[in-house]
Amino acid sequence: MQKTIERYHKYAKGGQTSNTEGEQNLQQLKGESEIMSEKIELIQLSQRKLLGYGLSSCTLDELEEIDSQLERSLRSIRARKAELFMEQIEHLKAKERLLKEENERLYHQMSAPEKEVVTHSSQNSQISSVMDVETELFIGLPEMRCS
Repeated sequence: MQKTIERYHKYAKGGQTSNTEGEQNLQQLKGESEIMSEKIELIQLSQRKLLGYGLSSCTLDELEEIDSQLERSLRSIRARKAELFMEQIEHLKAKERLLKEENERLYHQMSAPEKEVVTHSSQNSQISSVMDVETELFIGLPEMRCS
């Protein structure tokens, strides 16, 4: 029985300790949450200023800082845009090379049957000249035939 009571006190003290640790953890999380919400507000304010809203309350130094930020942003945007255009140009050049090769292959493929047709037509003309014989049957000498 004594051991049971000791175990109870031991766990009860552990529960109190974990409770205070939980409260400390909760307070820490609340503090972090407040800090994060302040950062969010500052970022939103900065975003509005970069978009051109709420500039009437800005000083000349703040406006110059915003201007320089926008210039840096535009430079990086233009650099990325140029990079993408160069990649697209390289891709299109590669595609052009492939299409030229395919066009050349198809041209040779189409010109090969024309050569065969010319060869077949010359053979057919030779065969047709051989076939140009009279197949009519006449009785008598060949001079007596009437054409």
